[in-house]
Amino acid sequence: MDCFSYDDLVKRDNANLDLFWLRDGTLEDSANLPSPDVLAAEIIEDLEAALSQFSPIAGDLSVRGE
Repeated sequence: MDCFSYDDLVKRDNANLDLFWLRDGTLEDSANLPSPDVLAAEIIEDLEAALSQFSPIAGDLSVRGE
């Protein structure tokens, strides 16, 4: 991965730090955001699901590495 300094980006005219496009398109405005406890619960659920899917893979890798 290449890393560029701010000066390098400005020289290349790629210093636009507008992150508006990252916004979740399903949310009309910030008034529709779920509460922090709901967001935290959803994050935990997603992480637990990812771990349950990855655990067998990690187990297979450790068996192969022995």
